[in-house]
Amino acid sequence: MSEAPETSPATSRRTVLCGAAAVLAAGGTVAIAGCGPSSGSSGSSGAGSAAKTPVDLGPASEVPEGGGKVFRNQKIVVTQPTAGEYKAFSAVCTHAGCVVDQVKSQQIQCPCHGSRFAIADGAVQDGPAPRPLPAYAVTVDGGNLKVTPS
Repeated sequence: MSEAPETSPATSRRTVLCGAAAVLAAGGTVAIAGCGPSSGSSGSSGAGSAAKTPVDLGPASEVPEGGGKVFRNQKIVVTQPTAGEYKAFSAVCTHAGCVVDQVKSQQIQCPCHGSRFAIADGAVQDGPAPRPLPAYAVTVDGGNLKVTPS
């Protein structure tokens, strides 16, 4: 038997996967392995290599000791495990991408499937989340929290 000739150009698997990844990543900067130029080089063109700008989240006094605060619009959660020690994490759950909604009982809590994370290091304390929350650099400058997402 002979094969039917193609009537339209074939779309590579790579093109489909990169397109899908681009749609899912809309609104954020995400590097997807294998989606760059197919020249095989990993050189940088300088685009996107600028230092990240810290996000000013307002007064550090709004983050309670032994708890935390979710900054939903910025998708950042800041905790204060002990007096004067601030930690910042992505507020996007590593299970299904939901945004965590509260810090309660010294845990960062996700409303979607019940994942819980430690306020000190973002470690998973209760699944189904497979990984800790990514940590961000946080400083207090002039009484305000400054967080630099990775």
